[in-house]
Amino acid sequence: MSQFNEPSSEPSSRTGAPAPISPPRTGEPKARIVDALMELAAERRWEDITLSDIALRAGMSLADFRDHFPSKGAVLAGFARRIDRIVLDGTTTDLAGESAKERLFDVLMRRIDALKPYRDALQSISDWSRSDLMGSAALNGVLVNSMRFMLEAAGIDSEGPVGSLKLQGLALAWNRVLDTFFDDDDPGLSATMAALDRELTRGDRLVARAEDLQRITAPLRAVGRALIASRRNWRQGSRERYRDRSERDWARRGDIADDPAI
Repeated sequence: MSQFNEPSSEPSSRTGAPAPISPPRTGEPKARIVDALMELAAERRWEDITLSDIALRAGMSLADFRDHFPSKGAVLAGFARRIDRIVLDGTTTDLAGESAKERLFDVLMRRIDALKPYRDALQSISDWSRSDLMGSAALNGVLVNSMRFMLEAAGIDSEGPVGSLKLQGLALAWNRVLDTFFDDDDPGLSATMAALDRELTRGDRLVARAEDLQRITAPLRAVGRALIASRRNWRQGSRERYRDRSERDWARRGDIADDPAI
């Protein structure tokens, strides 16, 4: 892996602000790239960060960068996996007897604690995503994947239609909690904790309604599946009857053609 032994100035951002000189870096290349991106995101607008900027800040060539990540978005997904790992490594069974809401609250507050060093960078990325629909959709996909593991760490099922609702609902709620987190100057993060508690209480009610609706509509869905299966079988039977009739017709025509009386 190539290293730059002599410090040099990084390219200026597109806004013209001079970039600080980065000392040579050591450590695992992917971790260096993730660190470099988050540092730059705390200093500049997301759209002003180039791949070359990240590579130089990470102390490697652009070719070496490409060996590890194909884009800025992929690096950001790598950052999300880093935070997931921190939270999951700290997961225990201490709260096994608590409610699902309390378990999830504990998991997500540990995620907030892991995000504290990156607050400025995350706010910059959040500001950018509000004006970029495609970027916002990509970020949502990364976040939903993270929330899948957060629910699992809290012992909460995320499978099936209601599971999908939980995942997307939690991702949206998490973004609202982050908005509070960005402005929360209290060392104890009291406003963030209150926002998280409020969002989880609201989510609990929505999930309960969805589960009730699923139970109520289960017989109707069973009837619907039976009707669909019946219609599918009828179409299959019709095709087979048509094919059999066609084969018999062709067979009769062959018999007629072979009849010497014709």
